[in-house]
Amino acid sequence: MVTASPPADLAHALDDSRREAQELRAELEETNRGVLALYAELDAQAEQLREATELKSRFLAYMSHEFRTPINAIRSITRLLLDRVDGPLTDEQERQVLFVQQTAAEFAEMVDDLLDLAKVEAGRVEISPAWFEMVDLFSALRGMFKPMLTNPSVSLVFEEPASIPKLYTDDRKLSQILRNFISNALKFTPKGEVRVSALFDGAQSVTFSVTDSGIGIASEFHESIFQDFSQVASPLQKRLRGTGLGLSLSKKLAHLLGGTVQLRSEAGKGSVFSVTIPVQLEGAQPDE
Repeated sequence: MVTASPPADLAHALDDSRREAQELRAELEETNRGVLALYAELDAQAEQLREATELKSRFLAYMSHEFRTPINAIRSITRLLLDRVDGPLTDEQERQVLFVQQTAAEFAEMVDDLLDLAKVEAGRVEISPAWFEMVDLFSALRGMFKPMLTNPSVSLVFEEPASIPKLYTDDRKLSQILRNFISNALKFTPKGEVRVSALFDGAQSVTFSVTDSGIGIASEFHESIFQDFSQVASPLQKRLRGTGLGLSLSKKLAHLLGGTVQLRSEAGKGSVFSVTIPVQLEGAQPDE
């Protein structure tokens, strides 16, 4: 039996199909090689970023520890001078020593922020949850800030927490977040009021707010204000020192507590910084 050859046009069509299939296969192979090369490059960049982040964290931790000794020495000496241990001071000498003391305190705060940031980025921050009452937290914060209220034109008000249940979270980390909010509010409120409040949503979370009547923050800075080393340009900011780490650190600590931070503000009309956290730290097993 003799098999007839396919028509010429069908043979040409088959050849074209095979050629197109080969070209498509070659393109796919080239694309795959490109994707593999891209993945390899991304992996290498991710490793470099991880090493750079680790190096930065180690550097910050090392420098922070090294700075502590001279800072503590300066603060101890100024305290001795202000206590008149070595004799009386003139009014001008007292003014200068107070300036040194204030500057050393600001420097110590910067170092603490750097060290805390290094710990958070290195994953070395330990969360130690425990049951505590809101009244106790507000009382401790009130006592902490009382000596810092040196501007008679600004009042610090703590609203009595009402219907707030006991919380099971790390009260020291929560206190640190609120301290950063309050410190910033006092710093950027030339006159008026800074008010601290807490609101229970009736279910699973509590929102802590620090409301001030200060200079406010324009909307274009609302996102960047929580980034590392971010500061809003203003005449008042130029006269005040800081690392720009406090709010960034607060956001990271809030995340570790299973919460979030929020900002409502308008230039010239004050600000409201808030942190919302669960009543009970997720995954924690409280002791009854």
